[in-house]
Order: sequence, then structure tokens, then C-alpha cells
Amino acid sequence: MNTLAPGLARIRIKDLRLRTYIGINADEIRNQQDILINVIILYPAADAVAVNDIEQALNYRTITKALIAHVEGNRFALLERLTQELLDIVMQQPQVHYAEVEVDKPHALRFAESVSIALSAQREQSR
Repeated sequence: MNTLAPGLARIRIKDLRLRTYIGINADEIRNQQDILINVIILYPAADAVAVNDIEQALNYRTITKALIAHVEGNRFALLERLTQELLDIVMQQPQVHYAEVEVDKPHALRFAESVSIALSAQREQSR
């Protein structure tokens, strides 16, 4: 999504660094690991722009706090599952038109900086 439709805002939550239990090996199940989360959210911001009022804006702090609580309060076998659950949290906000969540697991593979999974969702727009 390179261009935005008129009135849509793009929120980016960049490099949210958290620790959680992620993986299937005994060591991964026993020890927390670092993960890195990036989120892109598109939502209609015309009202927020027009009235300069937080009540008209999408509260990205609330979303971020929900993501943190979910990651820190659970255990995950697969990056795919964790990524989908985080995407579901973002999409619970009715204002969100489109969201993309990418989760990186640093040093998951030898010789690689990280492995990541990205998933996206788009809300059906009524006409």
C-alpha cells in the first residue's frame, strides 16, 4: 500500500521489543526470547484532523498496551500464531480499515539476523 486513500492515516508502530516464550524446542519453551513487532494501521483520520481532538483519533497507545499484555502474558509455539493473534487485537478496533503485523524472531536461524512472519487484514467497506 504505497498511496493512501484521501482521509486515511497510516500509523506505524516500529520495533516494539518484547520478550516471550516462543518456539517448539525444549530450550525455547523454557526460556523467554526477544521478539520485534512492527505494525501498520490505516484508519480514517479526517475527523481527527478537522477537530484536533483525541476522541476522534485511533488510540495507538491503547492498541500497543494490548499487544504488550498479550505477548507477555502468553506462550506461543509458532510465529504464525503469535502474529495472527496480534493482528486480531489490532482489528478489534472498528476504526481500522487495514492492518499489517510483522513479528521478527532475532537469531532464530544460524547466520541470519532474524526470521519474520507478516500477516495482514482488511475490513470490508460498506458502500
